[in-house]
Amino acid sequence: MDLRLTFNEDAPNYDRLRPTYTDELFDDVIRFSSLSRNKRALEIGIGTGQATLPFLKTSCKVTAIEIGEKLAQFTREKFREFNSFEIINQDFESVQLDENAYDLVYSASAFHWIPQEIGLPKVHGLLKSGGVFAWFSIQPVPAEEHTHIHEDLQKVYEKYSKFFGEEQRPQLDPQIKQQQLEKKRLERFNALRQYGFVDVTDKFYYGTRTFNAQDYTTLISTYSDHKAMPEESRMPFLREIAETIDRCGGKFALSDTMFLCMGRKP
Repeated sequence: MDLRLTFNEDAPNYDRLRPTYTDELFDDVIRFSSLSRNKRALEIGIGTGQATLPFLKTSCKVTAIEIGEKLAQFTREKFREFNSFEIINQDFESVQLDENAYDLVYSASAFHWIPQEIGLPKVHGLLKSGGVFAWFSIQPVPAEEHTHIHEDLQKVYEKYSKFFGEEQRPQLDPQIKQQQLEKKRLERFNALRQYGFVDVTDKFYYGTRTFNAQDYTTLISTYSDHKAMPEESRMPFLREIAETIDRCGGKFALSDTMFLCMGRKP
């Protein structure tokens, strides 16, 4: 099963509950790429467009790539008022696009699905000289004040552990969390340099989201590994997650670290 296609199954809830990014992040990308009218941007893995509107508002032409047919239909309708927007329903690895054509290529929490040895050379080839690749994502962890809820939630995950990997056990020790983020920062920074990008820069941004039990279970239902669970296991698992949050006060908060890495084609 291609887990990328699981996102295609519930576009409205994906759009409602998946996180967006800070205005500061978008401003930094737009400034670094000098994006404006008459320029061209390409988004890899648009999903339901959590990272799209700020770029459309520059009046540039945005082309988006999306493997999920329902997500592509949803997003095409969402941005129908923008004549400068088009979406191609295909995977990035095989889509045919003009070389040396884009001022900005960006991907929000989607580029990790593409092998770097395929994705980064292709991005480099699509950019104009001086064009920018912006690669950003979100790393959520339980908010500090809700670590006790997280500990109880982990007991539910442990009960269903055969369906999940270690990523369902987020590291709560602040020092280790910072070490993990620094490792990811260095990996992306070095990858961009390895594949020919210059002026490579990166930055962290921060935010918080708070959910009630129903919304949190709906959110995690949009995660690829959760959607891949058999229905007879997924439904009781989600019910136990909701009951745990309700028993612990009815709210669960996530602290988001947003990470942006950018580089320029010489």
